[in-house]
Amino acid sequence: MTGRRVVITGIEVLAPGGVGTKNFWSLLSEGRTATRGITFFDPSPFRSRVAVEIDFDPEEYGLSPQEIRRMDRAVQLAVVAARGSVADSRIDLDTYDPYRVGVTIGSAVGATMGLDEEYRVVSDGGRLDLVDHDYAAPHLYNYLVPSSFAAEVAWAVGAQGPSTVVSTGCTSGIDSVGHAVDLIREGSADVMITGSSDAPISPITMACFDAIKATTPRHDEPERASRPFDGTRNGFVLGEGAAVFTLEELESARKRGAYIYAEIAGYATRSNAYHMTGLRPDGAEMAEAIRLALDEARLDPTEIDYINAHGSGTKQNDRHETAAFKRSLGGHAYRTPVSSIKSMVGHSLGAIGSIEIAASALAMENNVVPPTANLHTPDPECDLDYVPLVAREHRTDTVLTVGSGFGGFQSAMVLTRPGRSGA
Repeated sequence: MTGRRVVITGIEVLAPGGVGTKNFWSLLSEGRTATRGITFFDPSPFRSRVAVEIDFDPEEYGLSPQEIRRMDRAVQLAVVAARGSVADSRIDLDTYDPYRVGVTIGSAVGATMGLDEEYRVVSDGGRLDLVDHDYAAPHLYNYLVPSSFAAEVAWAVGAQGPSTVVSTGCTSGIDSVGHAVDLIREGSADVMITGSSDAPISPITMACFDAIKATTPRHDEPERASRPFDGTRNGFVLGEGAAVFTLEELESARKRGAYIYAEIAGYATRSNAYHMTGLRPDGAEMAEAIRLALDEARLDPTEIDYINAHGSGTKQNDRHETAAFKRSLGGHAYRTPVSSIKSMVGHSLGAIGSIEIAASALAMENNVVPPTANLHTPDPECDLDYVPLVAREHRTDTVLTVGSGFGGFQSAMVLTRPGRSGA
């Protein structure tokens, strides 16, 4: 590693409740929820029938009919977010060596919506055992290979440097950004366009989570269905979205007078090598990732001002995470505000880690901790300060954001305010 410091100079978020970073922050800071009954397909056969959908018209956001035909919805979100992030950073990529501009995009489930729809077409709604390929879309291969996510974003911004897709389940959105940071630090790239995207609200995804009863069956009040850390929670709410960042080396960003949202000071990931969906109650693996991220950032646990939690709303995750915070931060865990934005924007699988990084940076920018919506009846085993219902003004110079994914993935990232630690 060269010791180069990496900062965020551009952010674009496409999330439920209003496309764009400004609308995203308004939703969070006002404590509003975007959950509703599923409209993308008939959800009546499923146990869970609520989700957090985005009102997104790709043509409205500059995609051509050819691009729309070629790209799955998740790729469309990634491309629009990438273009928006570059615009927000006000960086002129034409002045950079294109071989020094890279792309790293995370996704947990790839082009799920496109593949689901195309199977319906080529199988005649499931009637044919032997599908008829003559009815397949001409770009079906792009739906099959996750590499299309990074390829499309690279083409959109003209990046010819390192180009990678990271797929580590629900930590993909943290891990993709962490990989991008490493590429800049080691000197392999000067600018990275990085983040994640998932659009998983499809029959096959709902069926998968129904089978393991991970999603909530609460349909009567969709806006109150996602209840992280609440004693009445009974599963997460599926969402969709994308968040993409422009990352640069600190001194380069300063020289061009860029606005800096945050420095990415530390990142680490670990695995529990234990169970595909289960978690050990002591939170040891997440605690280890947090410890290593703090070590990389050269920060003491007492310097964490806010924790942006994974907070999925499943009983085992919320308790596991609470234990991890206590194990890694000690007594400071009880003095640190914690919240889960999944209570408002749902769980968009691989995309949510990047969306939560964006929320963390914006929390620092505004000195406001977004709330955990729908937290009315705290679980006694989740006994930290989970900032219920209403946003809280709070001086925030350092944020810890974490992710937990099926397969045992546990990731942590530390963001610091520009100007801290000599920045």
